Amino acid sequence: MISIIGLGPGPADSLSVAARDALRAATRLFLRTERHPTIDWLIAENIAFESFDAVYDELPTFDEVYERLSDRLVEAAGAADIAFAVPGHPLVAEESVKLLLSKARAAGIATRVVGSTSFIEPILEAVGRTLDLGLTVRDSHSLGEMACIPDVPLIVSQVYDAHSLGEAKLALLRLYPAEWPVHVVQRAGCSDMSVREVELHRLDREAPDHLTALFLDAPRSDQRRKNVHDLARVMARLRAPDGCPWDREQTHATLKRYLLEECYEAAEAIDQGDPEALCGELGDVLLQVVFHAQLAAEAGTFDLEDVADGIVTKLIRRHPHVFGDTQVADSGEVLRNWEEIKRGEKASAARTSALDGVPAALPSLLLAMAVSKRAVEVGFEWEKFEDVWAKLHEEIDEVRQAIDSGDSEQITSEVGDLL
Repeated sequence: MISIIGLGPGPADSLSVAARDALRAATRLFLRTERHPTIDWLIAENIAFESFDAVYDELPTFDEVYERLSDRLVEAAGAADIAFAVPGHPLVAEESVKLLLSKARAAGIATRVVGSTSFIEPILEAVGRTLDLGLTVRDSHSLGEMACIPDVPLIVSQVYDAHSLGEAKLALLRLYPAEWPVHVVQRAGCSDMSVREVELHRLDREAPDHLTALFLDAPRSDQRRKNVHDLARVMARLRAPDGCPWDREQTHATLKRYLLEECYEAAEAIDQGDPEALCGELGDVLLQVVFHAQLAAEAGTFDLEDVADGIVTKLIRRHPHVFGDTQVADSGEVLRNWEEIKRGEKASAARTSALDGVPAALPSLLLAMAVSKRAVEVGFEWEKFEDVWAKLHEEIDEVRQAIDSGDSEQITSEVGDLL
């Protein structure tokens, strides 16, 4: 049995009665860290403990730390009942507990959670907020995974030192305005608690410690950068019964020309080397994707999430050297693997022709090139350039003869052969 005990956010009076009893009853107690105000109470109660603080110094990342300590705890629990204590509540923003519960289940080891107050309640009290519509809680080292600003307040925990604070600042600046107010809360729930409000771009001037957390209110929609979800909401509004008449009239077929035009304009911006123009043109391309996804959602066939899910799944499947165990030597091998995986996908789609999958809507020259590439794959190719030159001159002669004949259908056919 592993008893996982919450130490509360601050001094010993934040411990629950059940947590106190569990700590006193533990025959072997492990602490994730002894840098916590309840340690004085443990010492006063003559409760022996072992700490994993040294592991933090040995390993470079939190993920490796949590792997190491969870493995040690499972190993120890294989011999006798143990207890593992963490700051706050064990089930609130505690990655070590999440990993430990998973490994204990896999090893057939029973667990029980003995909670105390989490760090969330005293932080909300410190900044004068109530928990209404929701809350997002993140470790400082997982902020980089956030794709957009949450539409509820954000608490950032485990801001241990200047490095983690600097990393948090950079991650938050990708999402929030530089002047956005950040509440820096230290020792929440303790008698010497402090709360300071600073602008985000000045955040790294603070001096954090192991009991530091950040609180950010959710910006209004007009105070933050817009994202693809905002675009989807705007598109849905335009398509609403009281939306835009032109947008409501569109279909996949009527929008096809715009999708093509926007792609060509993006390509032109690339050729011109104009990053600002490219940004705008990619936005126009993205609009077409969202527009088609909205039409499909209204028809009940698919939606924008399905589009994203499909392409993410495909990218992961076609990059086994990144997301799997496949080893590659260079980009050439990457491309060969890509084509092999792609062929496997096409094979499952019951192809009946070497030309299946070539989009007939391609512009004429691109279509001719795509067809030629497929022809080469099935052996329609010359072995040496001399044969190519001979065939080229032969086709030129046949074009000349067709023109002399004045037969427009024959001219068209022979020019096609020449191409």
